[in-house]
Amino acid sequence: MIPLVDLTAQYRSIKSEIDNAIKECIDETNFIKGKAVTIFEKSFADYLGMECCVGCGNGTDALEIILSALNIGPGDEVLVPALTWISTAEAVTNVGAEPVFVDIDPQSYTIDYAKIPEKLTKRTKAIIPVHLYGCPADMNEIKKIADKHGLFVIEDCAQAHGAEYYGRKIGTFGIASAVSFFPSKNLGAFGDAGLILTNNKAVAEKLMILRNQGNKDKYYHLVLGRNNRLDAIQAVVLDIKLKYLDGWNKERQKIAGYYNRNLAGLDIKLPIVSAYSTHIYHQYVLRGAVSNKLYLDHLQAKGIDSRVFYPVPLHLQKCFKYLGYKAGDFKEAEAASRQVFTLPIYPDLTDEEKDYIIQSVGEFKHG
Repeated sequence: MIPLVDLTAQYRSIKSEIDNAIKECIDETNFIKGKAVTIFEKSFADYLGMECCVGCGNGTDALEIILSALNIGPGDEVLVPALTWISTAEAVTNVGAEPVFVDIDPQSYTIDYAKIPEKLTKRTKAIIPVHLYGCPADMNEIKKIADKHGLFVIEDCAQAHGAEYYGRKIGTFGIASAVSFFPSKNLGAFGDAGLILTNNKAVAEKLMILRNQGNKDKYYHLVLGRNNRLDAIQAVVLDIKLKYLDGWNKERQKIAGYYNRNLAGLDIKLPIVSAYSTHIYHQYVLRGAVSNKLYLDHLQAKGIDSRVFYPVPLHLQKCFKYLGYKAGDFKEAEAASRQVFTLPIYPDLTDEEKDYIIQSVGEFKHG
């Protein structure tokens, strides 16, 4: 089976660096916060050109901590895209606010900014655009709407490490940004890990207190916070991998270009990249003319790991039934969930594997 992503190959390529860094961390026995976390927080802040970076346990909690720091809670509404991983909306519900879904743009699969105004109410406090699959949302247009209505913009950058929009790194546009380092991400940890970015020092102070059980000084708790710190072993792994991120992203872009050239002319829709953005292909997503299940069955039978991100839009998930949405409410998100499918994409994919994948897609028949 050609995997969707090969983490073993990535580890082998930097094994000595990783092993030595982990050993040093163990020898120092400073596993919570400490030097390693501080170093990585600064490295990632410098990478994006941001003032403050606050490490935490995972990307979902990063979103929740941001919402809490901005005093968003019961009675408030937060706009989120209808097609994405559940964390974006789940974080909103976990602070007591209500997620309000917005349909997606059928080209980028990110939130459709033109449909945001119709979802605004007096209770709306924030918009969370998700840079899905590694493709930036249209941040200038989203910011215009947010600024006009006095709303916070919170970027969900879980899938877009290193992507750019008009030459500016994703994660630098909102009041704060949440990042996930789930192992399969372009920049992945050896377990769960996340962080928050902001240029607002007052917000950063609240974030650091909230992620550390509500205390600034040990034993003196200012608010009810949470135990949600980034551990040192994850920090040293991520700091080493960060040096390779841009190179790995360029390799993904090369593979995507190779796919695009060799799949052109088939009855499938290739990824769209705007002239003002860079796509870092966390997922290489195709869109078929028929049910994606047929493509998955075909490719998996050929020994190729293909998946659907995501087969059920958020508004149709059982856990959000209480919100009262129904099938047909978000047509673009629903259509995409039935038609999109992925191909393996990672820097260590061989030429033979790429050609075999392309050949297999071309052999697909239906009807």
